[in-house]
Amino acid sequence: MKNILYLECYSGISGDMTVGALLDLGAHREVLEETLCSMGIEGYHLHFGRKKKCGIDAYNFDVELEKEQEGHAHHTHHSEEHIHKHEHRHLSDILEIIERLKVKENIKQTAKHIFQIVAEAEAKAHGIEIEEVHFHEVGAIDSIIDILSTAICLDDLGIEEVIVSPLSEGHGYVTCQHGVMPVPVPATANIAAAYGLELRLTDNEGEMVTPTGAAIAAAIRTMDKLPEKYKIKKIGIGAGNKDFKNANILRAMLIEPIAEEKEEKKWILETNIDDSTPEALGYTMECLLEAGASDVWYMPIYMKKSRPAFLLKVICEKDQIERMEDIIFVQTTTIGIRKYQVDRKVLDRRIEQIMTKYGEGKVKICNYKGQVFCYPEYESIKEICNREKIDFQKVYIEIKKAAEEKFLG
Repeated sequence: MKNILYLECYSGISGDMTVGALLDLGAHREVLEETLCSMGIEGYHLHFGRKKKCGIDAYNFDVELEKEQEGHAHHTHHSEEHIHKHEHRHLSDILEIIERLKVKENIKQTAKHIFQIVAEAEAKAHGIEIEEVHFHEVGAIDSIIDILSTAICLDDLGIEEVIVSPLSEGHGYVTCQHGVMPVPVPATANIAAAYGLELRLTDNEGEMVTPTGAAIAAAIRTMDKLPEKYKIKKIGIGAGNKDFKNANILRAMLIEPIAEEKEEKKWILETNIDDSTPEALGYTMECLLEAGASDVWYMPIYMKKSRPAFLLKVICEKDQIERMEDIIFVQTTTIGIRKYQVDRKVLDRRIEQIMTKYGEGKVKICNYKGQVFCYPEYESIKEICNREKIDFQKVYIEIKKAAEEKFLG
């Protein structure tokens, strides 16, 4: 089964909350620290700990800079705006830092994508080109680390799909280096608009969704909604630094969809045919399938006067009946069609790409009462056979074996 992550953002989302939740979920602290060392940036140390938020135990991740600007109020991580003394960075500077990392390419791409989203939003907010954007806050060391750490932890956990809940946001104003900004701040609002993030307004005073948090949600989300039924395999909770009347936490859950057989109503059309050519019948089947029939088949029968004939059967939806009848009456010699409704139970299924020694192949994955079945797809087998000049059985066995190793463990 795929590793599916659900981020429950009922108290908003920020960079450090995300990292804390992923570490609590099981991402390895040692992997994170070792990877960040390859960045070549000094002047900070990482804080790993626990804290209670409204009585709930949560993982507290923080980046502490060795030199902080004197005389400034220390903003919470929830505004992603620790006012530190730091150099201004452009997007190109940050991409260069990411490129120095000794990590897999997918980690770099995730981090770059998050920064690109923030840069686009800031450029729009200030009415400048993306190359001109100075990362006053998001370019600070702590926020660079938040974004990189998120990408590293996602990879470490082997996350393949991500669902993000609506993002709860506060109201009022927040002070940042550009001055007093309305909540949500312009960059956050721009990200939500550009990437279709759903915001849910609360009566909490202040910022709950930071630009970095919104960019992370936009960059890593791959699925729009939770499955109807699922099991929670593991929970991680990341702590925010602000205090609201509700627990200021980000809850991350590894979930497993519960696959069920689907009961559905279908219609069967059938007719006896004894005076159409096999070529006409073959063409009729192709037309019916192209028109959306769920299945089409012929059965040999004997009709009156002992004539050999065929029984044509078609399974379709109710709103497809007229179209199927048109094809049958026009393409065959029949003058009558029987039809009746049937119940059909189908297993949950999906098509997956699987890597084999012959290259990529497609396999149908079906679930039934906790069991997983793997069925190689015919067209995929055919394509490999023709390309590699090998027999059908070898390819079938190889795809099935590779699929079972991946999905059955």
